[in-house]
Amino acid sequence: MKQLTLGSLFDGIGGFCYAAGIPSGIDTGCTIKPLWAAEVEPNCIDITRYRFKDVMHVGSVTELKGDEIQPVDIITFGSPCQDLSIAGKRKGLKGNRSGLFTHAIRIIREMRLATNGKYPTFIIWENVPGAFSSNNGEDFRAVLEKVTNANIPMPASGKWATAGMVRGGEVDTAWRVLDAQYWGVPQRRKRIYLIGDFGGQRAGEILFKPRPLFQNPDLRNAGGVSAAEANRGNFIEAG
Repeated sequence: MKQLTLGSLFDGIGGFCYAAGIPSGIDTGCTIKPLWAAEVEPNCIDITRYRFKDVMHVGSVTELKGDEIQPVDIITFGSPCQDLSIAGKRKGLKGNRSGLFTHAIRIIREMRLATNGKYPTFIIWENVPGAFSSNNGEDFRAVLEKVTNANIPMPASGKWATAGMVRGGEVDTAWRVLDAQYWGVPQRRKRIYLIGDFGGQRAGEILFKPRPLFQNPDLRNAGGVSAAEANRGNFIEAG
């Protein structure tokens, strides 16, 4: 069985590291091993050190160099959401906290340059749905442009759909809003999940293909996208 490796930026208390070790119930032919995590909050670091004793802590993303840390197959980055959230002051990507997103992109590109494009193969960005409307939608457009390294137009409607894809850029990209209540968590907690695939065109398959993950029939297709949601989505050919 193939083993993929993972590095977690803005690690918090190790959410992505934890998810990597949970059996999905799907025969993917691979396992995922977290290798390192970037976090600055001491209490959070203490928790991840307790739970993941083999994970190396590499410090702040502002000081991290993608060409100096161990290359990994997957980089996750749940960058700070405060400046994008509708509950905040909506400073967007120009805010001190949500603007740290650009350091994640820098680290990813430094690693790919240092490894001749081999690592990472996949990237996963997680954030609040407020990113769609922040700065009249321009912040999410900026996210897509930085991820794909391509020119991305605003949708004709002027609003971003809750699901979409970008083809033709440097990385095959798909995004979708998922709600924790459909994944076995007793609360409503919507988040954008964006997948980037540098090695093929698998981002849409990862996010949109229905998969029977749970025994509970109400949750079995939680990984899939409904026909109605797909029809409302954005499909973009990058320029």
